[in-house]
Amino acid sequence: MSDKNNFHHEDSLPADDRWVEFDLSETSEEDSALTNSEDTADIFPAENAQVQEDPEDLPDGADAKDADGLPSYLLSGQRRPGKREIAVPASALDEPDEDDEQTLKSRDYRPIRFRRDGKLGCLGGLMYAVFIISISIILACLGWMAASDLLALNKEPLVATIELPRSIFTEKEVIVETDGVETVEIHQAADIDYVANALKDGGIIEYPFLFRLYANFANADIKIDPGTYELSTSFDYRALVKKMQAGSESQLQTFITFPEGYTMRQIFQKLEDEGICTQESLYDAAENVNFSFSFLDSVTATGSERLEGYLFPDSYYFYEGMSAKSAINKFLNNMHYLITADMLAATEQRGLTWNEVIVIASLIERETSGSAEDRANIACVIYNRLKAGMPLQIDAAVLYDHPEHEGAPTAAILEQDSPHNTHTRVGLPQTAIANPGLASIQAALKPADKNYLYYALDEETGEHRFFTNYNDHAAFVATQSYGQ
Repeated sequence: MSDKNNFHHEDSLPADDRWVEFDLSETSEEDSALTNSEDTADIFPAENAQVQEDPEDLPDGADAKDADGLPSYLLSGQRRPGKREIAVPASALDEPDEDDEQTLKSRDYRPIRFRRDGKLGCLGGLMYAVFIISISIILACLGWMAASDLLALNKEPLVATIELPRSIFTEKEVIVETDGVETVEIHQAADIDYVANALKDGGIIEYPFLFRLYANFANADIKIDPGTYELSTSFDYRALVKKMQAGSESQLQTFITFPEGYTMRQIFQKLEDEGICTQESLYDAAENVNFSFSFLDSVTATGSERLEGYLFPDSYYFYEGMSAKSAINKFLNNMHYLITADMLAATEQRGLTWNEVIVIASLIERETSGSAEDRANIACVIYNRLKAGMPLQIDAAVLYDHPEHEGAPTAAILEQDSPHNTHTRVGLPQTAIANPGLASIQAALKPADKNYLYYALDEETGEHRFFTNYNDHAAFVATQSYGQ
């Protein structure tokens, strides 16, 4: 092969990398004039020119030329650049110097190599797919964990006691729409952060933030009530909110016993001390709530005192934080079932109202030493004095308006006129002075058949002594320390 053709390829290059094809579709007129000139004929043969090949350069067993004048070992469709008519700038006619020849060898005629963009694109796509799949798996795991906590799925069985004190509740205004009319109601709203943390600390839930999110969506803060609750991991969020309400089966109840003779003030104080209701709410309910019991029809008093005597003393279970109305209903409902037809018949036979029976029973309850005989004799004295038009002169009634006073009433207290001062007024007090038990109610309906008009406490025996006249009574009192 001629020396002028050596710059077209590098030593030992494969045939595919030897030839460089130029796009000569657009050439200037000046450049076209140089085509097939004598100076370029050796380097770029004309279209139909025959290229002389050195037989020594041919592969073994290969013919020198094919029918078209091309080397027979060329692949189908290959053409050497000299086979085409091309145009080159005039500057290309200059003989290359050593620098130009080096440049041609190292850059212009460097073998064409395949681009790696396709391979990188496939790898990038694969990496993107792996990333998306990984994120999906992570999100799916998080979603499953959240759903397991929200719906109580696959949780370890656990029961815990959760206490929600009244101190975490504050008043909240809630707009309620009824028949198109909006009204503002005041509700006690729980501190959801406290509730969520309490549930987490008790092991009932795993994710407090998720419970807070649910509570905000479900308005759980105004549905939850103060109290102590026994909750389980088997409860989902909706069930937990429902279980943390007063009266639910999960709420632990407080067992409270109220002694006979407790006043309404003492009962309300105990209920507040036990965390059941506030005194304020209890007094408000006692005064304003319409309790549907027929035995209250004969009550003439107004205000909260109208229920004095009707809060039947007994032992009750209460839910912590329950409504005042519900708490009072327990007492009234108990009395409702204790009143028998015989009691009502005896009341009517004596020409009394049920309210008067309760007032008399309350006087007996506050004065008695406890025995059935003592109760019946005190009832006898009350009826005999009422019949005789005498003041009852029962100190316990006078002291009803002075709950903080201890001991016997002073002369100043006895002189103060009030609806309960049985020293200055004749007849029964306006309201009961305590809540009597069943024994005192029965004594009020069936007093002893005696002529007693007086009684006094025997300090030695702790029982009352009864008298039919004042002189005997005064003589006995003189022997007791309280008469000094």
